[in-house]
Amino acid sequence: MSTLNDFNNENSNTSDNPTFDSVLKARLSRRGMLLGSMASVGTAVLGGTALTACGGGGTTAVAATTPVAAAITLGFGAVAKSLADKVTVPAGYTASVIYALGDPILNGASAFKNDGSDSDFENRGGDHHDGMEWYGLSATGQPSLTSTDRGLLAINHEATTDETRSSFFLHTNGGTSTLPRPAAEVDKEVAVHGIAVVEVKKTGDSWAYVKDSAFNFRLTPLSDVEMAGPVRGNALMVTKYSTNGTRTRGTLNNCGTGKTPWGSFLTGEENWAGYFFRNATDNTARANDKSVTALNRYGRAQGAASRHGWETGGSADKYMRWDNSKLGTSTDGSDDCRNEMNGMGYIVEIDPYDKTRTAKKRSALGRFAHESAAFSVPTAGKPLGVYMGDDSRNEYIYKFVSAANWDAADAAPANRMAAGDKYLDNGKLYVAKFNSDGTGQWIELSISNPTIAAYAGYKFADQADVCVNARLAADAVGATKMDRPEWCAVNPANGEIYYTLTNNSNRNVNATGSSQLVPDSTNPRAYTDMKGSSAQNGNPNGHILRVKEGAAGAAATTLTWDIYAFGAESGADTSKVNLSSLTSDQDFSSPDGLVFSPSTGIMWIQTDDGAYTDVTNCMMLAALPGQVGDGGKKTLNYTKTDGSTLAVDTYVGKTPTATTLKRFLVGSAASEITGLCETPDGKAIFINIQHPGENTKMADIADPSKYTSQWPSNAGYGAGKRPRSATIVITKNDGGKIGT
Repeated sequence: MSTLNDFNNENSNTSDNPTFDSVLKARLSRRGMLLGSMASVGTAVLGGTALTACGGGGTTAVAATTPVAAAITLGFGAVAKSLADKVTVPAGYTASVIYALGDPILNGASAFKNDGSDSDFENRGGDHHDGMEWYGLSATGQPSLTSTDRGLLAINHEATTDETRSSFFLHTNGGTSTLPRPAAEVDKEVAVHGIAVVEVKKTGDSWAYVKDSAFNFRLTPLSDVEMAGPVRGNALMVTKYSTNGTRTRGTLNNCGTGKTPWGSFLTGEENWAGYFFRNATDNTARANDKSVTALNRYGRAQGAASRHGWETGGSADKYMRWDNSKLGTSTDGSDDCRNEMNGMGYIVEIDPYDKTRTAKKRSALGRFAHESAAFSVPTAGKPLGVYMGDDSRNEYIYKFVSAANWDAADAAPANRMAAGDKYLDNGKLYVAKFNSDGTGQWIELSISNPTIAAYAGYKFADQADVCVNARLAADAVGATKMDRPEWCAVNPANGEIYYTLTNNSNRNVNATGSSQLVPDSTNPRAYTDMKGSSAQNGNPNGHILRVKEGAAGAAATTLTWDIYAFGAESGADTSKVNLSSLTSDQDFSSPDGLVFSPSTGIMWIQTDDGAYTDVTNCMMLAALPGQVGDGGKKTLNYTKTDGSTLAVDTYVGKTPTATTLKRFLVGSAASEITGLCETPDGKAIFINIQHPGENTKMADIADPSKYTSQWPSNAGYGAGKRPRSATIVITKNDGGKIGT
């Protein structure tokens, strides 16, 4: 992410929620052990390992709804760690670039020069390719569930590579980092955000994007979008742009994705708050009303600088919308942009097949720093669950349960957005509270919940207020603070849900104050990890949490959990840090992207790592993950500075073997590996390489030899030497399924 501010590390959760139930909190722990602490490990079997399918229908019902691949093995040689400026895949595989930042996709845009002189980015590929989904097309251009050689890629374009405000690779001489920002620079930077739908096609053995496809389109932060669900028409949504509170402009900082059972595309708005500005006297202008509490909780204290300074691009409304200050005289916000930020932070639904249908923000799923949205295994006659994480330090894990029960006839509806209205606008929003005994609860976030209605920290007006300020509602009910919940994915074989918890520098055995947390059971490690001579404290390597729903499936309010794997260097102490005993073919740091293959059942793990990058570039691993309860209980004993002991119980999954977890890909220099989808036969997978060369200095823009990456031009793709985020396709040379 940005070198100006790492918005992934934003921490505005100052609630005093216990990290677990208060009776046991003295024994809780999250990540591991501080350097110099003493840890002892005891082992016991976690009981209750028998599995039932998510949705409550049993494994037979799940198999009948979603066929599960036959047992497989990981049939490739592990890729070694690497610092080379290239994408490395196993022997017998080929990786090819097919779509990159700046590629012309519509309206006759010119070939991309990649020298900073290009414009009309509304008609080009955006930047920072992230989450991605596949939508098949038949030979006649109709939606197809079986097509393997023609389809649409719906791709998130999350952000830009920047230093001190300017997205410098987009501009000829690196751009302007001082304020005010030139309008032409702002226009470029805004336009590379959002999403793209791009047709791709296989000809012979080669894949390429279709430049002038009638299906191609972009959605940017200036596109018109509908508000749907409880917030539609609510007072919190009233702006100068939409005086009736039913619409907003665009989508921003799109990260993870989801594919609905009815065939639409979901995109999550993640670190959107940092794009907005509030002036230094805004609290007074708002008479210090409750909106100040909400803005602070979402990381926008008055006087905070915006990420890019877009609000300084001019007096036109498209620039002023980034100033979230109360500047008008109206009582409802209809004459300024004071409520503009309330229109960001949602799961957005898009019909990838039909660009004439307006995108909708599904507010019933809550507002926070969304990553992906993973659906429970659809079971006829049962509600759908949608699982989500809030990607900031000390934030929460959520799920939404539809009021409507799944009807298999909706798998191919005449109107995909109408199906979204049916399943995503009405239901119950929950937040997770995890207990130290391997159990947990889903707590409903509803205005009818007495704890929320009576919350002293913020007076909720209605359910729309609960959805807009889901973080505050989760604070009210004492949800468990987690270590940056990023992507989540549902195992189609058994319905269990996996969450990547990327890292958290705020874990500390001797934690004090509201921003630091002691380790607890679901986040049990706190230790020091050395990156060269630099000490990284807390939980720098992250882990992957695994959740099994109670007997009611997606509608359950109880759960059990364990930790599938802990990120760690293979040489780290197995009693304190490398609790999963990872080897050099498996070790990883900062798990982020997470996707199950519907074809093979492989779980793909992608990293966004700053802790291990002195040893290796970011990577992707293939896993055959087992099930909740297949490992055992471990107790970590921490010695605090006052001499007392903090004992933390956690539950660790079965130790991965060389046949159940191994490294499949290593990316180019200074990049993140993210986004994955595949053709229905599993014989082609599409991966995104985000922000190669991101730690290049703006002062070196004129000297390509000083770029920390020149990918993908050094792989033979496109003009110029400036690094570009890009989508690659991976195929197996013998034509087989990927990973097997």
